[in-house]
Amino acid sequence: MGANKIKNLTGKKMGSKDEKIHSILVYVGGDLIGDALMKLPFLRALRNAYPNAHISWCAGKHKSTFTKELAPLITGIIDRVMEKAGFDKPFKFFYTHPLNGQKFDLIIDTQRGFFTTILVKRIRHKIFISGTANFLLSDVKPMRPYNRPSLMIHQMMDLLEIASGKVPNPNFELILPDAEKALASKVLPKGPLYIGLAPGAGDLKKCWPMKNFIEVAKNQLKLGRKPVFILGPNELASTEKLRNAVPNALYPTAPPDEFFTPTVSFSIALSQRLAAAVANDSGAGHILALADIGLISLFGPTSPEKFAPAAKKSQVIKAQNYGGTQMKDIPIEAVLEAINVILAN
Repeated sequence: MGANKIKNLTGKKMGSKDEKIHSILVYVGGDLIGDALMKLPFLRALRNAYPNAHISWCAGKHKSTFTKELAPLITGIIDRVMEKAGFDKPFKFFYTHPLNGQKFDLIIDTQRGFFTTILVKRIRHKIFISGTANFLLSDVKPMRPYNRPSLMIHQMMDLLEIASGKVPNPNFELILPDAEKALASKVLPKGPLYIGLAPGAGDLKKCWPMKNFIEVAKNQLKLGRKPVFILGPNELASTEKLRNAVPNALYPTAPPDEFFTPTVSFSIALSQRLAAAVANDSGAGHILALADIGLISLFGPTSPEKFAPAAKKSQVIKAQNYGGTQMKDIPIEAVLEAINVILAN
């Protein structure tokens, strides 16, 4: 968007020295694991934009996985997580301020339900940012015309840019548990050039054929690289087939490997040791993106404009570019070429 295009209603750019932001509230409806993984680049950019602010994350209607499975990933990023904050029973907020009258210097409302936004704006604040109804209720608005991005994470990044007046930088380092980082370095020690392969997805229609991943793995071995299969619970049944087809590949997340552990933070620690990776439109793809490595994302029936991971270094390969809409239409040669390009860069 560009910070020079973002002004408040009086024409003064946000992020100037006279706008002191010490406390921030980010409002969401709730966070399942998949949604939360996609939101993490926004949180990293938010902490970079406001390194000294106290940041609260409010899941107003539902629970947040940031209190449980993904809690280790927000160390040093979010100071407090609130969940089930009463916005599912909103009528009482017409007579009292939500969140027991707490006040924040900045509120960023990431959802766009008009009625909910009215209630979120009743939280005491100095500055309120919301894209609801084309920024009708927002204290700060983008310059017109404004085209809302299709990708959720880009929409959230735009809200941050509007608030801070700066182009978001999602490079804030994730603080992973030391024990898991040490284990990852034991599983994938320095030396080989590791190429990650994540063949799974929640929907089989989003999966590139397993035989193609096997061919990619064999090709990488011939080139002196070490393929590493990143397998989730749905792919564990294929482990024996994969081991028989590519016995010299590594399978660090699949039993009976002695290092197996299911945590997301360990998967990110493993992924940080890869030189590049290939993934379908899947949760594994978003985990690999958080590792800040070169990522090749494969898309067929789903839209990369809406669902592509927010990776720093990425290439998207679409079946539509090869005359089809199914994952099998993506040629192996295109993936091999993309790996070489990622490594060359």
